[in-house]
Amino acid sequence: MSTAAAGGAAVVVTGLGVLGAVAADPDDFTVALRTGRGALTAPAPPGGGEPGAPRPAFTAELANEDVPDRALDAIAGLPPELGALARRTALRSPASVRAAAVAALQAWLYAGLDRTAPPPERIGIAVAGNNVTEWVTEDSRARAERIPAYLPARYALHHQDTDHVATLSRILGIRGEGCTVGGASASGNLALAHGARMLASGAADVCVVVGAMTRLSALQTRGYLTLGAMATADGSPDHPPAPFDTGHRGFHPGQASACVVLETASSAHRRGAPVLARFAGSAVVLDGNHLADPSADGEVRAMLGALAQAGLRPSDIGWVSAHGTGSPLGDRTEAEALRKVFGTGDEGPWINATKALSGHCLTAAGVLEAVAVVLQLRAGFVHPDPGLRDPVDPGLRFVAGEARQARGGFALSNGFGFGGINSAVVLAHPDV
Repeated sequence: MSTAAAGGAAVVVTGLGVLGAVAADPDDFTVALRTGRGALTAPAPPGGGEPGAPRPAFTAELANEDVPDRALDAIAGLPPELGALARRTALRSPASVRAAAVAALQAWLYAGLDRTAPPPERIGIAVAGNNVTEWVTEDSRARAERIPAYLPARYALHHQDTDHVATLSRILGIRGEGCTVGGASASGNLALAHGARMLASGAADVCVVVGAMTRLSALQTRGYLTLGAMATADGSPDHPPAPFDTGHRGFHPGQASACVVLETASSAHRRGAPVLARFAGSAVVLDGNHLADPSADGEVRAMLGALAQAGLRPSDIGWVSAHGTGSPLGDRTEAEALRKVFGTGDEGPWINATKALSGHCLTAAGVLEAVAVVLQLRAGFVHPDPGLRDPVDPGLRFVAGEARQARGGFALSNGFGFGGINSAVVLAHPDV
């Protein structure tokens, strides 16, 4: 049963934005997806830091902290007053907040909200992310311990995840509901689901859903490496294996912020805003598990729940944007769940994993991958995963090394998080 059939407002996508190592804007992201252009690079040689500390094998990081500032200047059609407000508001903010501002402004203009918009009280914001400011805390602690006066007065604001909500609401003039939505690596899908519910309930006409870029602290990086979730540089191959390849050794961290503007179909119609896609359904379920090990049963329930809300059968799905982190256990579990839902063989959906190109953007991953899904739906292709040479399950229709033609108009995007958080969303081409 779809959201509209359940008595709520139909929800559509009217705006997209992205800034990260993988792409500078949605057009650039489309090129990266179509060509399989990845952002992962090998780590720099050891130097500094803790002697003998493990390092990640490959990363996809911003070139430097000035990238968001240059990207803001490069936004085509940005009204001067809005650009000036963004610069003043985000001045001295952490790079992750400035990147979020760029992605949100791209999506805001994409949706035409700079020209016509509902009243500010009818616009909400949901930021996907939790623990996204630990690097800020780590860096500020080191400086303040040397000279206490070096701790900025705004540190008390910047160390909180809600700094994203506050800064973006100031820039965009949002006066409706706003919050951060945390669910580990499922945060992006949870924020999308929350935004869709906000609209379907009548609480808002537009919801700006932002995936907050995570810059990992040294302690967070060490924790993921110690857990075995992140691939280490020690013994790494020359090229990063894609998720679901038997050579996988853990995830490769990525950095990006992304934005999806969700809107009720009636609001988009009143504004004359082009509809990029339909948000057809979503589901979030728990395993009752506090550890990092995934559950095929929980993943199956999330996928079937999203399909049920969309009023679809598994055979209606043209391709799956898999969670696919590159974790051996995670990939095998998701492959098992995909097999249970969709079966095997040439009649099943294509399967790819955007993390093969972008790296794992952690709490922003679901929003970034939703942007990727919408771009592929509109362009009619399914992006390649160049590092996939030996799939863990040959019976599934992995896209592998070359782009494929998208089948049908429906795609399912998975997002799973530590602690047994399972989510899936269904996006549809506006013409189906």
